[in-house]
Amino acid sequence: MTGLRRPLRLPRLLLAACLALSACTARERFGHETESESDAERAFEVSADNSDHVAVFDLSEGAPEQAPSGLFQLPLERTYPGLVQSLSKALDDDQTKGVFVRLSQQNYDWAQSQEIGRLLAEFKKKGKRVTCHGHSLTNSTAWLFLRGCERIWLSPAGEVTSVGIAAQMTYLKGALDKLRIQADFLHMGRYKSGGEPMTQEGPSDASRENLTATLHSIRNTWLAEAADARKQPALKHALEHGPYIPEAAKAKGIVDKVGFEADAIAEAKKHAGVEGSKVVFGPGRKQSDAGLAELVRLLAGTSDVDKNRPHIAVVPAVGGITMQSSESIGSSGITATAMLKTLRRLKKSESVKAVVLRLDSPGGSPLASDLIWREVMDLKKEKPVIASVGGMAASGGYYIACAADRIIAERTSIVGSIGVFGGKFVIGPALEEIGVTSYTFPASPEPGAAARAAYMSPLTPWDAETRSRVEDHMRHIYELFLARVAEGRRQPVDKVRKYAEGAIFSGNQGRDRGLVDDLGGLRMALEVARNRAGLPEDVSVVVEGLQDSLIESLFSEGEPAAGDAEAAALRRHATRQQFEALVPAELRSFVTSLLPLTQGERSVVALPFTMAVR
Repeated sequence: MTGLRRPLRLPRLLLAACLALSACTARERFGHETESESDAERAFEVSADNSDHVAVFDLSEGAPEQAPSGLFQLPLERTYPGLVQSLSKALDDDQTKGVFVRLSQQNYDWAQSQEIGRLLAEFKKKGKRVTCHGHSLTNSTAWLFLRGCERIWLSPAGEVTSVGIAAQMTYLKGALDKLRIQADFLHMGRYKSGGEPMTQEGPSDASRENLTATLHSIRNTWLAEAADARKQPALKHALEHGPYIPEAAKAKGIVDKVGFEADAIAEAKKHAGVEGSKVVFGPGRKQSDAGLAELVRLLAGTSDVDKNRPHIAVVPAVGGITMQSSESIGSSGITATAMLKTLRRLKKSESVKAVVLRLDSPGGSPLASDLIWREVMDLKKEKPVIASVGGMAASGGYYIACAADRIIAERTSIVGSIGVFGGKFVIGPALEEIGVTSYTFPASPEPGAAARAAYMSPLTPWDAETRSRVEDHMRHIYELFLARVAEGRRQPVDKVRKYAEGAIFSGNQGRDRGLVDDLGGLRMALEVARNRAGLPEDVSVVVEGLQDSLIESLFSEGEPAAGDAEAAALRRHATRQQFEALVPAELRSFVTSLLPLTQGERSVVALPFTMAVR
């Protein structure tokens, strides 16, 4: 059918849509809800839009920085930027007489917990009581509640797993030695300890010193702010000595009341003097769209906001950084192809007046990081670009952040890790143990030709000359990294070098060293972007997904043959779901950040370990 476009068959598209909806539904109902769930839902009686109410923030299903796995993009109302916007709007809503927060068992990272707690505390200052209920509380969510809630409820069968902060690392050298697998890893930067788990049986003094100092900084912020919010100095001790059963947590002052959600929301309504509640964030939020119109909106990846009007674009940059998606994990992480396309489109858009990069990345490919850095530098020539650091902007993540006009991070965010590491595993000696040998046949008769030709091979180690070349490449990447940070931050290279060497810092430490401009969250970043662009306070905010919408993904590689489009999209969706089922959530960004080592690159600008401080 040369010259003709094959029409996409709507029934096939709708079939793919229905399958995707069934695959990405987070909350299933089977007609046998528990008594407590039914009681709680009856308690959330929706009030009329024009009546006084308790605003309900349902955090039980999380607030992702970007769309989770699935064929549909998550609308703004269900993302973390949407949560921040909802909190800000409710704060100024005269009909909001109180606030109820439903947490269930969901965990939030330190940066998110810090900002949500701070925003909830503003309601208390306005005389609007904040009542919170959870089934279980962790280090970070207990902190969120203590900072933001006036009344904290815990389920009778719940628990508080606030036990203190620690980092735990695994060292594989002993096992690799027994298997006769050689880990040939190099690094640039005294603290860039990425190869240590494979080449040592414990941490170096430098990496121990740096990690411990960063953990101490986060701990000090956590304990001081929690104790100060409640005016209870004893909380500093209590928060590190769990886990606690509900009554013990109450005795320690971590929670105020033990009971069910229905009782907690009833108390919130009674104190506010209202009869109704209104879910303003979360799965129970009332939607204005319905039926096919809503389906089409989801298919297209659009939101209710008119993108033709002036607005601020929030670009989530979450996960490891790679040049392109991996078949093994679908479209997880930050890919240069998607990010460059998004940034170029935003630069050309007349309606986008400012951009906020929302970063939570441990880094990854130096090539991809450098390409994105250049695109951000070009973008900020046209409009303000503000970097908002969530959990971390480390190594390649910081590489990208440093190109923005300003960097805003929470005190508990992780920044820095300006360094490089890389290498390869050599399994040749292990294979020899079972009688498998290899021999390299170089085409050139020159000395060293075999070693050079087998540079990428996992069967043979590097000889001294090749290893020296790899080291030269890493040194080049490291110096380029320093230069990029110096240019982006408008600082001398020598000043940046003092805080490089692969060292990580908390946001608090980063500000002291000039790596961060301001301490705050996404709302502060949006305010800075708005002020720099001269926009009104009620300007719209649009979350720009780096994942393609369903329609785009169906045609990402050209016009599909009949029946191939939905199969390709569903296959990509299934692949990513398999990855997420096999790899724990806290490890996914770390795994993705190391993928460049399997895609032909020999160096990465990545955090040298997975770090999920709970």
